[in-house]
Amino acid sequence: MGIDPDAVLWSAPERERAGRPLLVLLHGYGSHEGDLFSLAQSLPLEPVIASVRAPLAQGPGYAWFPPVGPLLAGQSPAGQVPAGQPSVEERFAAINESTSALIDWLDTTESTGVGLLGFSQGAAMALQLLREQPTRFDYVVALSGFVVPNDHGGDARLAELRPPVFWGRGTDDTVIASSLIDHTIEWLPAYSTLTEGIYEGVGHWVSPDEISELGAFIRSQL
Repeated sequence: MGIDPDAVLWSAPERERAGRPLLVLLHGYGSHEGDLFSLAQSLPLEPVIASVRAPLAQGPGYAWFPPVGPLLAGQSPAGQVPAGQPSVEERFAAINESTSALIDWLDTTESTGVGLLGFSQGAAMALQLLREQPTRFDYVVALSGFVVPNDHGGDARLAELRPPVFWGRGTDDTVIASSLIDHTIEWLPAYSTLTEGIYEGVGHWVSPDEISELGAFIRSQL
């Protein structure tokens, strides 16, 4: 499982990328690389933007890992996998494989600094990448997403560094399990310098106010 370099959407041709910071976009479950790329027109012009396609085919789109069920959220009272759902081990294996695939792809790029922007499952991946390589990324923008609830060796270093993270979410988002939101509410202040945006009446999408605020956050990191 790997990242298809031919599927990556770039905001600038290769000849115009040298010496510029990189902003990597990570789409949500069942979506594709063209989804978040539409945000490029509202983002700062300085970074080169690369929108990456997840490696797992999922319906008409793609995914970074199987859908998060109650087992991943720690909500299964019996500790058993519902019929037809991936096991906990399979879910975490896919998360680890996608994380490794993204790092391998990032190793092929050149930039003066790297930021991550993910939506939903892509936000979980952005934060997981930060945990995997705490010193590599300048900042993370996590939209309508969560921190994967597992122990990670990189967390101790993150607690020292406290890298900048923007976490945006809507009050009416019913897609992400409340247990995952509660976990993320506790985790982010402990391991990052958090800028939090909470948007009244917004569901599992990105609102205009959120776009404006995340754009200001990214500018402050450049």
